[in-house]
Amino acid sequence: MNPSASLIFNPVAGKGSAEAELEQIKKNLSPAFDLDIQLTTKEVDADVLARECLERGATTILVSGGDGTLSTAASALIKTDVRLGVIPRGTANAFALAVGIPTDIEGSCRTILAEATQRIDVARCNGKLTVLLTGIGFEADTVKNTTRTAKNRLGSMAYLVSAIGQLWHFNSFEVKIETEEEAIATEAAAISVANAAPPTSVLAQGPAGIIYDDGMLDITIAAPRTRRGAILASYHLFQTALKGHPVAREDLRYLRARSVKITTKPEQNVVVDGDMAGKTPVEIECVAGGLNVFLPPKKEEEQ
Repeated sequence: MNPSASLIFNPVAGKGSAEAELEQIKKNLSPAFDLDIQLTTKEVDADVLARECLERGATTILVSGGDGTLSTAASALIKTDVRLGVIPRGTANAFALAVGIPTDIEGSCRTILAEATQRIDVARCNGKLTVLLTGIGFEADTVKNTTRTAKNRLGSMAYLVSAIGQLWHFNSFEVKIETEEEAIATEAAAISVANAAPPTSVLAQGPAGIIYDDGMLDITIAAPRTRRGAILASYHLFQTALKGHPVAREDLRYLRARSVKITTKPEQNVVVDGDMAGKTPVEIECVAGGLNVFLPPKKEEEQ
């Protein structure tokens, strides 16, 4: 008898045929698992389904959808030993890219079938779970101004198009950043507090590599004074992600902390894992080892 696994499936995620994608998942995983398939709806979100799975004694929960579906489901699994599998089908699939999970159904299912798990960090922003990052200012405004039509047509490139347009309207604001080690008062146009982030999350790339299991948050502060400076700073951040070097510009700064409180004047939009999440102030804390996730083996384990 195969072990059981609960599959939380978002039928409106992505641009493909949900029915065909579900059949593909079943084809890949049914030989190894007895799947208990649960569909999200407008009335029943992924966290509700995850809690119901836990109540039924589930020890393996698989989530298929976008980053929002994942973080919503994961909020019910914090500090449990439940094995979490990720089958990305969203617009950006940033979490999968950040931790090395293949972004195609076949590849992500192979990762689950390998049954290698690792505990990774998550964070809470004003009590809301984040597996990726919290963006304040420019990034949040970019997400807010990216339409569903653009996302359906362009995929993750829709955010880049929106960001280019947002460059003509970016504004600086006063900010106070308080960690367990220091307090900083400065001006900024964008702040990113990352638990994990792929290179495409450009504004999170202040440090020389974001580590998703170190018990720390990576905070990048961008303070360009002109549109040209914003473009150059963004390019520099992208290069730091590709080359593994920390930032080296006066208008960019980064720090690491276990927790942080951020207040701004005036209030700024906040985005958490790609979804709008109100306005500042925010308090963010890292939950070290909060999730037990199926991940591909690390390179040193493969050799």
